[in-house]
Amino acid sequence: MLNDTLARPDSTEDMPVGHPDPLTELHEQMSDLRRELNRCRRMAALGELVGTTTHEFNNVLTTIINFAKMGLRNSDNATREKAFQKILTAGQRAAQITNAVLGMARNRSSDPEPTDLRPIVSETLMLLEREMKNYRIEVITELCEGPRAMACGNQIQQVLMNLLVNARQAMPNGGTLWVRLQHDDVAGLVDLTVRDSGTGIPAEQLPSIFEPYFSTKRGPDESGKGGTGLGLSACKEIIESHRGKIRVQSTVGKGTAFTIRLPVAPPLGET
Repeated sequence: MLNDTLARPDSTEDMPVGHPDPLTELHEQMSDLRRELNRCRRMAALGELVGTTTHEFNNVLTTIINFAKMGLRNSDNATREKAFQKILTAGQRAAQITNAVLGMARNRSSDPEPTDLRPIVSETLMLLEREMKNYRIEVITELCEGPRAMACGNQIQQVLMNLLVNARQAMPNGGTLWVRLQHDDVAGLVDLTVRDSGTGIPAEQLPSIFEPYFSTKRGPDESGKGGTGLGLSACKEIIESHRGKIRVQSTVGKGTAFTIRLPVAPPLGET
């Protein structure tokens, strides 16, 4: 009788009518937590993009103000011409930053759609251009023309931003960063590869790098970026939600390559 009594709570038949199933309730709570985590990740990624953009705008404004003052202080034509040229160059960069921000705004769709990844790559690299120069990173791009990917542009930009910053942090003494976009016609995929010449990832750590909260860093660097352990796990989740794949290859002392593989968008008129 005792064993039979103890077994009763496990039976859903004896639960009061309308009583929620504990297992179903647990699944719902986990789903809610996962959605909240994804929202926090998106907000963190957006905050990083805004922070990078704001920092770049501040640099441009500083340049414009300083050379405007120099032009006002000096009456000789050579100095004023130099000041005007610097102001013009800074203004043109400000226009590029504005276009990148507008591109980010255009890519806010939450549903995958036919997306040309080339402008997304170019705009993201432009936002990080000064940062890469400051850390003595040479950037080499190969953006092959090809079909559009089925993707959410803003989410892919978040993934790309994370991979580029990770690559920069893997080269503390400078190095080379390669960004390659190509079409795998046989597999029907668009491949986006970010490769660095940095420190590399030890083989024993590779299986864990996409796990939440796992990080090879001790915290954010002097620029305030990285070290949370959420970046790569979020990247993997985003790419898999696109029915794509993210792969990594790394050799200690030689560098690391991440490849994002996204499905090609169907031709117009097809679903």
